[in-house]
Amino acid sequence: MRELLERLSNAVGVSGREDEVAEVVRAELQGHVDEIRRDAMGNLIAVRKGSDPSCMVAAHLDEIGLMVKHIDEKGFIRFVPLGGWFEQTLLNERVVFRTKRGPVYGVIGSKPPHLLEEEERKKPVKVENMFIDVGARSEAEVKEAGIGVGSVACLDRQVRPLLNERVTGKAFDNRAGLAVMIEAIKNTKSKHTLYAVGTVQEEVGLKGAKTSAFGLQPSVALALDVSLPGDYPGMEKKDSSLELGKGPSLTVTDASGRGIIVSEAVLRWLTETAEAHGIPYQLDVARGGTTDATAISLTRAGIPTGVISIPTRYLHSGVEVLDLSDLKAASELVARALERVGEYF
Repeated sequence: MRELLERLSNAVGVSGREDEVAEVVRAELQGHVDEIRRDAMGNLIAVRKGSDPSCMVAAHLDEIGLMVKHIDEKGFIRFVPLGGWFEQTLLNERVVFRTKRGPVYGVIGSKPPHLLEEEERKKPVKVENMFIDVGARSEAEVKEAGIGVGSVACLDRQVRPLLNERVTGKAFDNRAGLAVMIEAIKNTKSKHTLYAVGTVQEEVGLKGAKTSAFGLQPSVALALDVSLPGDYPGMEKKDSSLELGKGPSLTVTDASGRGIIVSEAVLRWLTETAEAHGIPYQLDVARGGTTDATAISLTRAGIPTGVISIPTRYLHSGVEVLDLSDLKAASELVARALERVGEYF
């Protein structure tokens, strides 16, 4: 699964511009489903036909990114963030634009620290005071390279191995969920109708999940995403009891109940499946953050929805870290749960 995660992570798929990632998912699922299509919103929907109840498995395609707001006469690019950036992490990062002429690389700069006043040094640099430098000497050169107002960029980071089956890279939120979905669909022997959905614009409002679930009307759904572990400095058990390498997390509730509160029936389905197959798992009661599950569960008259996530450190940065054993366990759990969905719904 590392090779699959690497291809997904290295692809560029900023919110609203997810085509490159969608094509990776399409290629992987081709031959394992009966049909694949893109809907009006841009969601990638793969259908494997079978019996009722039907199950939707959703993982979002998009990653947080940047959008060009203005290009000045010297070729420096001002931008707005797309999605939930911790702005301090952006400064001095390298970024990449995907253009019709190929990739264009740039760096995020700001006023040099040598020239900052004493009080300025004590404060983080605000995103409105940052800019992207692609090496151009004029606005015309930037446009000639294929970059204009509305162009998007993401961090230029590649997946790299760490110790102990752990890896680091960008956009594990949520290329990890996509990898789990792909492997589960390939390996499940479920006889039920399955909808594998790569949703769009999750990072900017759970938008694709809402529209795709409305159109598909599944009997039950699973959202696959990432979760916050509490096993590194600055975090405590009271913040999160999750740990890398201890299995995927099953959400009980997120956003202190303002997101989703997973039903007892869905939790029984997932926990009993895990225990029956000896798959490790962790339960997650989260104070912040939510997933596509919230939007799916509130669609039409309501859809029973669960969340299976990969504990991942340093979310919404270019150096996210996960344990490949959790990825494999999550895929196994989803595959086996899809085979047992008719026993519970």
